[in-house]
Amino acid sequence: MQEAVRPYLGQPGTAKHAEVGGEKFIDVEHLMQIARRQAKLVALFAAIGLLLGVTRLVFATYYYTAGTSVLIDDNLSRFAGDVSPAPANMESDKKIMSQVAILRSSSLAAKVVDKQQLYEKHEFINPPVSVTQEIKGLAKMTMDLFAGKGMEMANADSLDARRGTAVAVLMENLRVEQQPQSFVIDLYYTSTDPALSAQIANAYAEAYLSDKLDANFDASQRATVWLRARLTDLKEQSQEAALKVERYRAENGLTSAKGALLSEEQLSDISGQYILAQADSAKALALYNQYKAIVAAGQQTAVDNAATVSEQEGSTVISTLRTHYLNVIKRTQDIERRFGPEHPQAILLRKEQDDVGRQIFLELKQMTESYRNQYEVAVSREASLKEGLSKITGQTSAANESLVQLKDLERNAEAISDLYKTYLTKYQETAQNQSFPISEARVISPASPPVDASSPKRTLTLGGSLILGAIFGIGLGLWREVREGTFRLGEQLTTLGLKFLGYLPPIPGATRPSPDDERRLIANPDVETMRFAVKSGGSKFTETIRHAKIVTDTMLGSQNCKVIGVVSVLPGEGKTTVAANFATLVASSPAKVLMIDADLRRGSLTQGLGIPFETGWTEALAGTIRWQDTLVVDPQTGTSLLATPRQAKVFNTSELISGPSMATVLEEARSMFDYIIVDLPPIGPVFDAKAFEPLADGFLLVSEWGGTPRALLKSTLEQEPAIAAKVLGVVLNKADQEKLSTYGGLGSSEKLFSRYASYYLEHGEPIMKARGRRQRKARGQLSKEL
Repeated sequence: MQEAVRPYLGQPGTAKHAEVGGEKFIDVEHLMQIARRQAKLVALFAAIGLLLGVTRLVFATYYYTAGTSVLIDDNLSRFAGDVSPAPANMESDKKIMSQVAILRSSSLAAKVVDKQQLYEKHEFINPPVSVTQEIKGLAKMTMDLFAGKGMEMANADSLDARRGTAVAVLMENLRVEQQPQSFVIDLYYTSTDPALSAQIANAYAEAYLSDKLDANFDASQRATVWLRARLTDLKEQSQEAALKVERYRAENGLTSAKGALLSEEQLSDISGQYILAQADSAKALALYNQYKAIVAAGQQTAVDNAATVSEQEGSTVISTLRTHYLNVIKRTQDIERRFGPEHPQAILLRKEQDDVGRQIFLELKQMTESYRNQYEVAVSREASLKEGLSKITGQTSAANESLVQLKDLERNAEAISDLYKTYLTKYQETAQNQSFPISEARVISPASPPVDASSPKRTLTLGGSLILGAIFGIGLGLWREVREGTFRLGEQLTTLGLKFLGYLPPIPGATRPSPDDERRLIANPDVETMRFAVKSGGSKFTETIRHAKIVTDTMLGSQNCKVIGVVSVLPGEGKTTVAANFATLVASSPAKVLMIDADLRRGSLTQGLGIPFETGWTEALAGTIRWQDTLVVDPQTGTSLLATPRQAKVFNTSELISGPSMATVLEEARSMFDYIIVDLPPIGPVFDAKAFEPLADGFLLVSEWGGTPRALLKSTLEQEPAIAAKVLGVVLNKADQEKLSTYGGLGSSEKLFSRYASYYLEHGEPIMKARGRRQRKARGQLSKEL
């Protein structure tokens, strides 16, 4: 495809960016290009990984895992009357982890081995192993022999050794886990035999339950024996403590009645009597003082106050006299009001009134004397009770001191008695628990023979192998992309300030496998690689060469003769092929073209064209003959050639092609030819191109697509600024057109190359048709070989 002429940017190092905006953080398009480029590599390694996974499944030993679930249930012990409160979270976790440790213990494993007689089963002790495991086993056996463990291996057939091996195998293949947030423990066993794995898992669960029953029974039995001995001791201690209490009470006279000591009862009674006596004395004194005061006031006052005395208990006579006295007074007052105070009846009534008053006064005197006697008796009784109380109080104090010691003895006896009762209750409960064969665990999900293998898992193995292979391929692809430092796109050249002229695809059929080694490619003599641009005028290769000619003519202007040097950075990049095709294409314009094979060390252009000659043009540079005498003409294209012998031993090549003789040759040739195409050695290894630079009008730079390092080209042009200034453009040679599309971005010419393919011809037919023909031919050859 012919590309539009881009403006020459001058010196290398001038960057040209396609985008003016800021850089993208993640270039998705670039990542997609990488994925397309490395897709085959990733698919290859994914297939290799899948193949390895299939191989592993074919030669692997399959293992089957059977599982059973055990519930730790404290409520099962309620039938034995032992219901414990729900434990706290931390305590319950500790309990579950303790049960897990029991399940993982070697003692329980030994019980399973003995019960199932696993040490007699060869397939259990020595299960089938994979090839890898067999190799490891042989290596370990060899190392054991060298380490002096032959005697141990000789004794491996003994019963104890087989039993120990069986226990080790059982523990190695056992897995015990707790279900989250529950009291359920899952028990898994892995074996090469599915029936054996289920059998061992169930046997392990049964052994665990039996072990718990045996442990509970043994603990109860030991507790019963200990409690029985302890009860005997406590019974004797309780009896001895009770006897001590009774002896001390008898020795200290601490006899009790109705729950209290006699001295305490006497003290209580006397105290109560003394209090009553004090009250009686106070009452008697009050009455005595009252009557004494009434009598001391005189008869009339005593009679007037008789109303108060008559209201008290025991004053019936006074009350009667008082009533009679008041009646007489009333009758007297009535008579005096009616008949006057001198009436005889009034006089008699006043006399009767005085008699009744004297009787009341005499009665009050008698009562006063009676109350005095009562007061003296009460005082005497109070004094007597006080004396008795003092005596009893002294006796009680002495008894209280003894009572403190008695209380201590009673507390001790009571404590021993309570302890005895507690141990007796516990003994009865323990004896009862022995008769209940109930454990705190039960199997809630027995194991059954598994149908599918647990290891290796087919889907996981194949998927994992495929993914790992793809990951490895992706990693290798990324490594290749990171290490990719060559030119793949024309825009990579424009960033160096170089004019990109186009892509040169490989010449079809230019190489073929060597008869000696098919992996080595050699030139195909049946294909005209040096004249391909003329033979295939409609090919992509020719169009790119034609584009280079147009750009050259445009940039060099209307010079009568253009001296163009064709160079590369490294050998083998195809500069000689490009120089020959460029020259033959220009000669067909028509134009007079001279090709100079200036690679004096190798003479590749002369050899590739295959034109016979007698004398090389280096003789003309040496001055021995005229250069016109060394000219040869290509009979196919009419192009003239200054040939160089392949075996020419020339060491001062840079001086020859930059000396006066060379300048003379070019000056004379300019008047004879329109184009002078000079095939120069690579810029990197030799100095010839730099020496020829003053004589050249421009340089055509050839870089190999995917072969020339970008850093090398950049550094070389920076070191040779004179050559860089005359570089007319760069062609990327040997560009793989199919891979090229994977490097181009969306909308780029590289991406859309297939749309232009119908415009190009190879050997007279469209390029896509020719490519299909080659593919069909290759498939036919492959079918014949198969």
